[in-house]
Parts: sequence; C-alpha cells; structure tokens
Amino acid sequence: MDIKLTQHIDTVNADEWNQITGQNDPFLQHAFLLALEKSLSVCRETGWQPHHLLVYSDQQLIAVMPLYLKFHSQGEYVFDHLWANTYHNNQHIYYPKWLTSIPFTPCQGHRIIIKKGHDRLSITRVIFSYLKNHAENYQVSSWHCLFPLPEQAEQLQSLGLSIRLGFQFHWFNNNYRDFNDFLATLRAKKRKQIKRERRRIAEQGIQMKTVKGHAITEQQWRYFYQFYQLTYLKKNSQPYLTFEFFKQIAETMPQQLLLIIAERNKSPVAMALLFTGNDTLYGRYWGCLDEFSGLHFETCYYQGIDYCIKHNLNRFDAGAQGEHKIVRGFTPITTYSAHWIQEPQFSKAIHRFIQHEKENHSAYKKYYDARLPFKKKPLAPT
Repeated sequence: MDIKLTQHIDTVNADEWNQITGQNDPFLQHAFLLALEKSLSVCRETGWQPHHLLVYSDQQLIAVMPLYLKFHSQGEYVFDHLWANTYHNNQHIYYPKWLTSIPFTPCQGHRIIIKKGHDRLSITRVIFSYLKNHAENYQVSSWHCLFPLPEQAEQLQSLGLSIRLGFQFHWFNNNYRDFNDFLATLRAKKRKQIKRERRRIAEQGIQMKTVKGHAITEQQWRYFYQFYQLTYLKKNSQPYLTFEFFKQIAETMPQQLLLIIAERNKSPVAMALLFTGNDTLYGRYWGCLDEFSGLHFETCYYQGIDYCIKHNLNRFDAGAQGEHKIVRGFTPITTYSAHWIQEPQFSKAIHRFIQHEKENHSAYKKYYDARLPFKKKPLAPT
C-alpha cells in the first residue's frame, strides 16, 4: 500500500473520491470539501491547511481520509483549548496538530473511508503508523479524529488512541404519519408547549416556507448570508464561511440543500440552511434579522421534523449542543473523538483527563434521559 497526502482536493478525481465515500454523507462529498478550499474558507491563512490522505493499492485508490494541518482549535466543536494551554504553560508547542474532521461541521460520519472488500482495521493501522512516523517531519504534537462513527472509534481505541465522549441531541422518526402523530408520543405538558410555540409564529404574522436547492434564488442566498453573518456578529466574532462557499455548493450540490425561510410582511426575517443525506437531515447554519418568540425553534427544529416525516428520513441532526432540544423530542446520543498525543507524559495526563470526563458522561446521560418528554421510552438508539 502507498500513502500520499494532497494539499488540494481537486488533484483527486471527484468520481473516484465519491465512489469510496458514497452519497449518504453530504459533508464527505468531493464538492463540499472542494467548495471549502476554493472559497478560501479553509486554507493555511485560516489555520486549516489541507493534507488529505489517500491510500493506494496497485495504483488504485482504496481509502481516503480528510486531514488538515491545524494551527488553532477553532471550528472543531471538540474542545482541547485546555490541553493547548497546558502545553504552552510547560514550554511545549501544541500547534500545529493533525486533524481529521469536516471543518466547522460537528456531524458524525465515516472519517477513514475504505473501499468495500478491503480490511478496514489493517488499513486504519497503516494510516495511524504513517501519521505517527511523519509527526516530526510536520512538527505536529498530536492527531485528533473528530465525530467518527462508534465502530470507527472502537477501532481507533484498539490501536491505542484515547476516546473522548460527548453528547448531541438528535430527533428520530419512528414512522410518524405527520407532526401531530409525533406530538402524540409526548407527555401533555410538552405537547402543549410545542403547540403553543408553533401557534405564536402565526400570531406574530410569520409565514414559513421551504425551498429546495435548485429553486433557491440569488437574492435568497444573499439574504441567507446576511443572516448567517449576523449570527456571528452578535457574538463579536467572524463567520467561518465565505459567501463564495455558499455560491459553490449552490452550483455543485444543490440536490442536497434545503433552505427554510421565515417571512413577515413578505420579507425574510430568518433562514436556516440544511443538508439532506439518504436517511438523515442535517441542520447546519441559521440566522435572524430580529428576535421573535419561538422563531429559532420553528426554523431550526420543527420545520426540519416536518420535512423528515414527509420525506421518510430516519434522523434529524439539528447541530451541536443545545440541551433545550430534549424537551422538544430530541434524544441524547453519544459522540466520539479519538486522540493520539506524541509526548508520553502529556499523553498519560490527557488520557487520565478523558477517563475522568467519562465518569461525568455517565451522570449526564442519566440526567438527560430523565428529561425526555416521551410517554414511553423512545425506540431510537441512545
């Protein structure tokens, strides 16, 4: 097997890449990663230098892995700032580090994607050995693999990486006929709360509509980007993604885009951009012009639930964090990240830190489960 790194994903044939990654995960698509690079949302200047890893056997591409040389910890949603500060306080250098993730995208998925018919564990072992052997050449402190699927996290743990746990809150479609059928599974108090929140949207003179990617107009994209920017400006920060990124994906992967628009007096007041996979809906970006009661819940949650029911999608991943999702029918699920630290003493200390976190994870799991609004325990995996 031969391993190569490329700093530009457009050096890889899109069909070859997508043949390995499949069509289910929109964020692994060649078009999505290419848009990040071509729009300069992801580049050395923004602290994300692509080094995508390619595995060849007999000159045939058999595995791919998104990989970045990372010079900070922003836009990751797995927080290691404390580790970096500890390194710095002990006169060690934490950055750059290897990072396997989808930039700015805290969604679970395959991270080492291997062509069918090849031994997954063996190839994963070869990749890990390559990264360790080349760590000094690139002056990296560590390798971090974020939001892998549970089975991939288990493989990485078997190779010696430390596995860190987190939580997200996903909605699962238990063959609901419509939104009211979903509401019927909730306890009366929570059911009334959601009905009241949805009713307030109409009372405030707001109309909701959903636009699929091909039908999104240039003007709607410009409105959306203004709202997206406002989300960051309200927090005194800069948006990660450029307008050019959204223009790119509008052209190259419109079939996987869904824009939720809230209008008042025929003018947009809020928008959310979602992505569709084969069985999952992903809520990714949102913004609003003014604050309205319940508007975030309607735009980012209830419209997505409606869409999943109507289009028979199994899962709705509405984004990272947000305990307030629980009372609205979202179930806590465990997320994973895998970490290798080159320096032995720091590796041991960080492993102990992660083990302590796992104890807290169990306590949080019980707390979250106790807050679920369902009459009966949901059938969805937790």
